[in-house]
Amino acid sequence: MKKRLQERFRGLYWRQLFVTAGMVMLTLVLLGVSFFSLSFNYARQQRETELRSKAEVVARLSAGYLENYRFQDEEELEQLATFAAGVSDVDFLVSDTEGHALLSTDEDLEGMVLTLPAELVRRVLDEGSCSVRSDLGGIYPEKQFIVGVPARLGDGQVVGVAIAMATVTSLDAMWQGFIGLFFMTALAVLMISFMASSVTAMHLVQPIREMAQATRRYAEGDFDVRMKDYQRNDEVGELAASFNTMAESLQHTERQRREFIANISHELKTPMTTIAGYTDGILDGTIPPEQEKKYLQIISDESRRLSRLVRRMLDVSQLQAMDPLKTGGQFDLCESMRRVLISMETKITQRDLDVDADIPEEPILVLGDNDMITQVIYNLLENAAKFARPGSTLYLGVRPSAGRATVTVRNEGETISPEELPLLFERFHKSDKSRSEDKDGVGLGLYIVKTILEQHKEKIGVTSENGVTTFSFSLRTEDGSNDDRGK
Repeated sequence: MKKRLQERFRGLYWRQLFVTAGMVMLTLVLLGVSFFSLSFNYARQQRETELRSKAEVVARLSAGYLENYRFQDEEELEQLATFAAGVSDVDFLVSDTEGHALLSTDEDLEGMVLTLPAELVRRVLDEGSCSVRSDLGGIYPEKQFIVGVPARLGDGQVVGVAIAMATVTSLDAMWQGFIGLFFMTALAVLMISFMASSVTAMHLVQPIREMAQATRRYAEGDFDVRMKDYQRNDEVGELAASFNTMAESLQHTERQRREFIANISHELKTPMTTIAGYTDGILDGTIPPEQEKKYLQIISDESRRLSRLVRRMLDVSQLQAMDPLKTGGQFDLCESMRRVLISMETKITQRDLDVDADIPEEPILVLGDNDMITQVIYNLLENAAKFARPGSTLYLGVRPSAGRATVTVRNEGETISPEELPLLFERFHKSDKSRSEDKDGVGLGLYIVKTILEQHKEKIGVTSENGVTTFSFSLRTEDGSNDDRGK
């Protein structure tokens, strides 16, 4: 149970909540300390200034009545000091320079012989003023806020000390009021921040939890899960959109994988079934000896077709792992096209086809892998010859334009339907075999073409109208490395 709680509190929601609350509390503490320090010092300075001004008034009054360290008219001065204490809630005490109290407005000290602390008197006489919190050497049961100033005659002679005293209760009460108000405000801010952080954290964590659940379902093979539209334009909304894009890609990949397995199973099963059936027929005597050679030839043809299929699959796997733009370089596209025409001469002659070769004498240097592009041209020309009408003309040409070289392969035969055109470059796709006398294809030639061009960051286009089918693709030339990709 303890471990489960620990794991739960380590979640992103609680981390976000605790971090926010911690930052708010730290901010409140720092603000509180600063506020208390500034407000208390400000209140103390205000109180000190007030007491000093009143003590200076009493000191000026006292100096006129002091002569040879005694009062000339004590009763009048006492009345004035008592009046000042009554209207200002401040008590006054006047002493000589030795600290002996001569006058006090505090009724609790009436009749007492008082002597001020020597340190206090010394500081007043030496520094010109003094403000402290003191009980005056035990005269008061609690500390008072005291401000003392010297009493001077007109010639500047110091004849005594005047002290203004006030209880610290009012100052402490004000400070405690500040503390209470601050804590109430801090508690309200903390509660609001907790609620806001909780809502924000939940708003952030909920999509992530749903994504984690969807990921687990993907791991189980269910690629139909999609994230909800959270109506958000922030990073979470972008992540949800990217997550759905990834899911679409995974689903498409999984669909291709299943189709590939189904296709390869079908393609392998057909020749293997034929080989096994005819072999068993020869072994058990079902096939007469005089026909064995015929069926052995069929077995040999199917074995070679099976070998070609496996070889083509390996070729596709190797092509997908290559980066021809890094490993390749510049080569003469025209020379590659001429080599393909020479290698295809026998097949073209057997089909009784003419060739219209539009290949310039001047070299056209393109960027890429020479062998791979030669394979593309060979596959396209072989496919065109295979499905061309006997006696018709094949076209193979290249035209440079705007930093690119466009290769075109064209044949005359049956029109390919618009629905079938996008499927021509899929793995194991075969057009209607009635269009060709060659029944040995494995359906990977055009797929290899598309794969090679995609590795070159290029695309291939195909059109078929009125019996004329045209394949075209383009490559970047040396002076067109920054141009747009081929379409």
